[in-house]
Amino acid sequence: MPAHGAPVGVVKAALGALATEPGLVLEAASPILASAPLGPSRRRYANAAAVVATTLDPPALLARLQALERAFGRERRGARWRARTLDLDIVLWSEGAWASPQLTIPHPRFRERAFVLRPALALARTWRDPVSGLRLAHLAARLTRPRPARNAGRGAGP
Repeated sequence: MPAHGAPVGVVKAALGALATEPGLVLEAASPILASAPLGPSRRRYANAAAVVATTLDPPALLARLQALERAFGRERRGARWRARTLDLDIVLWSEGAWASPQLTIPHPRFRERAFVLRPALALARTWRDPVSGLRLAHLAARLTRPRPARNAGRGAGP
């Protein structure tokens, strides 16, 4: 698959590819949001969420998504946190949780990542995390609510 330019172009092209992938129905896609990288990468990223209907089970869907990543030039070798062309994850599943050695749904870290929750909110504010029972809107609010400053000297007597 040819290069698609900046991260926003890659996400748009990936959504288009999902929409034409046999056995997948792209039901909805969120707006594309920019985000800073995790880890040492200096590249800015673009993120979106999609609701995809399929009769595939989670491992078969993951294999299909990884094939799509490879078609976009993704290589799964080298440093763990290096820049990558495309990263497609199964974050939530309508039938609840799934666990195997290769795949855990819900995604184990989605509750900590605003770049996942913000786009997902545009599609499914009221979806509940099957592990915590919290709605996506509540999980996102936990990431953005102000927290009191920690006092390093707290509890130390005069």
